[in-house]
Amino acid sequence: MTADETDSDHEAAGSPELAGALDVAGTPELVPADPPSLLLRTPREGTPRPVITAAELAEAAAGLAAGHGPVAVDAERASGYRYSQRAYLVQLRRAGYGTVLIDPIPLPDLSSIDRALADAEWILHAASQDLSCLAEVGMRPRRLFDTELAGRLLGSERVALGTMVEQYLGISLEKGHSAADWSTRPLPADWLNYAALDVELLIELREVLVAELDRTGKLGWAEQEFAAVLNADPAVPRSDPWRRTSGIHNLRNRRQLAMVRSLWQARDRLAAERDVAPGRTLPDAAILAAVKANPKDVSDLGRVTIFNGPRQRRLAGYWFGALAEGRDTPEDQLPPLAQVTADPDAMPSPARWREKDPAAARRLAACKEVVTEIAAERQLLSQNLLAGDVIRRLAWRSVSPLTEENVRARLAELGARRWQVDLLSARLTAALDTPPPEPPAASPDPAPAGPLPLTD
Repeated sequence: MTADETDSDHEAAGSPELAGALDVAGTPELVPADPPSLLLRTPREGTPRPVITAAELAEAAAGLAAGHGPVAVDAERASGYRYSQRAYLVQLRRAGYGTVLIDPIPLPDLSSIDRALADAEWILHAASQDLSCLAEVGMRPRRLFDTELAGRLLGSERVALGTMVEQYLGISLEKGHSAADWSTRPLPADWLNYAALDVELLIELREVLVAELDRTGKLGWAEQEFAAVLNADPAVPRSDPWRRTSGIHNLRNRRQLAMVRSLWQARDRLAAERDVAPGRTLPDAAILAAVKANPKDVSDLGRVTIFNGPRQRRLAGYWFGALAEGRDTPEDQLPPLAQVTADPDAMPSPARWREKDPAAARRLAACKEVVTEIAAERQLLSQNLLAGDVIRRLAWRSVSPLTEENVRARLAELGARRWQVDLLSARLTAALDTPPPEPPAASPDPAPAGPLPLTD
């Protein structure tokens, strides 16, 4: 792809079928819901070959910089195949230029693309999933439009990209490779076609969503949500991540937990070293099976079903060493049965609130009712109006003194956006003041029994 191709190949009219759903200028028109949607199998200008050289990257940066309007952006990872969450393909599309696919394996520094798009709004679908891997290659948006978040604010229950494109543009996208191993090289042609389609209609979709958000009075909400995604702090690593091993809840012995921890950590080290997903290195089921079998030596471990295959047999000594290390953990270093947390807002499972703190359980029920009511009024799903974790934390640690001002401050502290605080604070304040139920009225004392009647 060269800059000279920008006005010809990249701005081609495309298929007549697609032109029926888009007007001449490329502005989307809402398609009636009754007729079957059009199926878009390939991009309008064809599927571009991935950019793999520095010269091609420079041309792409120049072409994108010369384009106009927002830019559609997507990235493909190899989740479930690789340990890292790095990008293995970056897709971009901008009016006045077209679509470009960039291979970040030979080109790990895409800061030139970032500079070319510094002033543009970036359109992503489910941006929080891709921003981290884009940042790794030097790409960081200054302004964002998230089509998935927009769909949630408009009350959509299904917000997958294909679903939203069909709903708002009347066009079905050829799909099928979302769970592929994108670290594969060379990338198959049909995978590249799928990747290009992911950005093909994002710009048109954004235009429709902006109009709908504006019509419903939610555009300001969306802007706050997009800013929150852009400014979000990096996720805090979980403490004791080994406790998320599937099936660990069935273990009731601290020494068994130490063995799980040791095996999990050994697996994590090996997976990181090989850049292979942990579950492909050793399944959780194998960790649990080895701990329950409690083998006495390497050959004993080899009798455990999952460990008798050729791949795991070669690593049997490594796995047994980790297992033995966990088993030999000194008593004072064994992990507790339950995770200890320093979180001042640590809460029990909601199912136990009535037992632990009946007043908090009443507050939680009242707050949930308020959120459900306002969500229905505003045509939102409850979980998209206020996160369940925020509701629980607000109800668990009562606001004191209970004033709307303090409730607003607590909501903001818990991460609620200004629009959410404005909508909810007054009615949540009232909900937090839910009085305890009246005790049941005492039954009147039974009348004293009279003397027994005399009988003959």
